[in-house]
Amino acid sequence: MTTALPQRRLSYWQQRIVRHLTIALTALSSTALFWALFAARRDVISHLSIATAYPALLLTAGAVLLGPCNILRGRANPVSSDLRRDVGIWAGIMALLHTAIGLDVHLRGRPWLYFVDQHGRVRHDLFGFGNYAGLIAALLFLLLLAISNDLSLRHFGPRKWKSLQRWTYLAVTLSVLHGIAYQRIEKRQTAYEATLWGVTALVAIFQVAGWRRIRAEGPGGRETPGT
Repeated sequence: MTTALPQRRLSYWQQRIVRHLTIALTALSSTALFWALFAARRDVISHLSIATAYPALLLTAGAVLLGPCNILRGRANPVSSDLRRDVGIWAGIMALLHTAIGLDVHLRGRPWLYFVDQHGRVRHDLFGFGNYAGLIAALLFLLLLAISNDLSLRHFGPRKWKSLQRWTYLAVTLSVLHGIAYQRIEKRQTAYEATLWGVTALVAIFQVAGWRRIRAEGPGGRETPGT
């Protein structure tokens, strides 16, 4: 007769490390998947730009869906949770990686021409709009990455930290507008549009459902301070 050994629980930081490794592996796997799905692109840089864009979109959607899912499941929704923060960190990393690669796709070695023409005039066309939307979204993701830690939460306090974190919604909106603009600029295949619109619709539906649930429950909803 054998006795089962007690299972040793992972420490807080071990859990965080495992979660980060899991999300990183998911990001890498989804990049490889989108690389294979959109293999028609022969240019390595443009191919890699697309392959990183959609994992960034999916991770961002995952981060903003966690809050409404908690509310709809009747669970308390803390100001900050490790899971939501960690998914958001990798969403920001993938978004910034896509931005860095994307700035070398159309105008190799001349990234400023994404925003001004050869005469130094600000671009007002769809190409310029898409690039400015993407750039502002990337800067917002950089801000969100900078405050995605306990030190920032303690420094700003839950209320101010949460007000800064809500810039996520503008970053998501600008990312979607950036994606829509490039669907038109590059005349992409239906699969690209279906992925973008499908994810956008899913996020919008859950956000509205979560907002309505909070309204129905009265002031305060289910959001409670957390770490």
